[in-house]
Amino acid sequence: MDKDNQPTQEDPKKNDLDQQEGASKNTQTAETAAADTNSKSTDESVQKSAQTDSDQPESTDETDASESTPSTGNGGSDGPQNPTPPNQPAGKPKMSTGRRIIIGVVSILVVLVVVSGLGFYHYFKSAQKPLNPNSNKVVQVDIPMGASNKKIGSILQDKDIVKSGMVFNYFVKAHNFTSFRAGYYQLKSSMTLTQIAKQLEKGGSSEPIQSSKGKVLIREGVQIKDIATTIAASTDFSKSEFLSLMKDQTFMKQLYKEYPQLLKSTMSAKKVRYRLEGYLYPATYTVNKKMSLKQLVEQMVAATNTELKPYCKYIAKKKMTVQEVLTLASLVEREGVTNTDRRKIAGVFFNRIKQGMPLQSDISVMYAINKHKKNLSNSDLQSNSPYNLYKYAGYGPGPFNSPSFDSIKAVLKPLDESKGYLYFVANMKTGKIYYSKTLAEHNEKSASLSSANK
Repeated sequence: MDKDNQPTQEDPKKNDLDQQEGASKNTQTAETAAADTNSKSTDESVQKSAQTDSDQPESTDETDASESTPSTGNGGSDGPQNPTPPNQPAGKPKMSTGRRIIIGVVSILVVLVVVSGLGFYHYFKSAQKPLNPNSNKVVQVDIPMGASNKKIGSILQDKDIVKSGMVFNYFVKAHNFTSFRAGYYQLKSSMTLTQIAKQLEKGGSSEPIQSSKGKVLIREGVQIKDIATTIAASTDFSKSEFLSLMKDQTFMKQLYKEYPQLLKSTMSAKKVRYRLEGYLYPATYTVNKKMSLKQLVEQMVAATNTELKPYCKYIAKKKMTVQEVLTLASLVEREGVTNTDRRKIAGVFFNRIKQGMPLQSDISVMYAINKHKKNLSNSDLQSNSPYNLYKYAGYGPGPFNSPSFDSIKAVLKPLDESKGYLYFVANMKTGKIYYSKTLAEHNEKSASLSSANK
């Protein structure tokens, strides 16, 4: 066999190398083809872009500079790039919207906390002061057994004793008030928290205290019709109810049985308008819820009895009745201002009575006509009422108002009676009273005062 025709034995290692080299060439060929393809695509894109740009109108350099942005194409080897905002310095990160909102909310909350804290502080301080410093109204408060400080504060707030029950609770804790007692308390809104707390520590009453309907102030020199108005305004009793009681003969007899020495002369008097006129002592009376109108009136009569009882023998010694003393005292009450003048006026009245002269007091005429007038007419002076002491001599049916005890004492101990004064006239501007023994002297003084008394 020819040596050249013999099959050649291939080296296996060589074949492996050839195969690897072929594969590498194929890979390079594929990559080259892909690169050519991409290059071709890129060239086409560039050509299209150039063609597009050529179709657009030319812009100024200033516009181009302001609108130019970095390329964001996928073909760039550096990837996408975020443009830097024109107003933000390079290198300083922009604060996110969410972060700005959070900071704003926190700032507002801080301000609100500060303002609320200051407001609560001022409220706390003001709530420690008396709710109504000028109030004298007494309120009955029931503190139940086992009530906590918080519960007590709530009760006091509901009763308008304190401004805030919560502040009261904190206050007593801060000041170590811990031993409050159950019971009924008489408290005022003018009390401080300390005063209230100390009162609660002392303890209240075990039974409810009768609360007041009101206080009735009977002033000196007022008539029964005025007292009726006052009672109606200060209590639950009506004016008509009071005036009706003043005419109740059964009630009068009950009082007479209780105070015979005081009421004997008024019960026997004729043509009186009200038998208790002048007997309702001027003072302040408290009206409780369970008190009746009769009980209130009886208190007034009892007060008069208390004042006059020590003088009953002296009145009898002067050969006078209680009715006569109170009648003169009611005139003196309105005619004079000072106690000295009242005593002198009482002396004038006694001198006129001794001579059988009418007392001629304007007070009696106004009561007779049931009107208060600055200037009385001749018709008024001629009224036929038995109370008109300008027309009729003596004491008349009875008192004209409720006199003060000073006026009663002025009648019991008159002044200058021995000087024989029968007249008096007052300067209405100064209040000074001039006394005269004769009518001529009196008229002369009256004429000199005419301009002052117009």
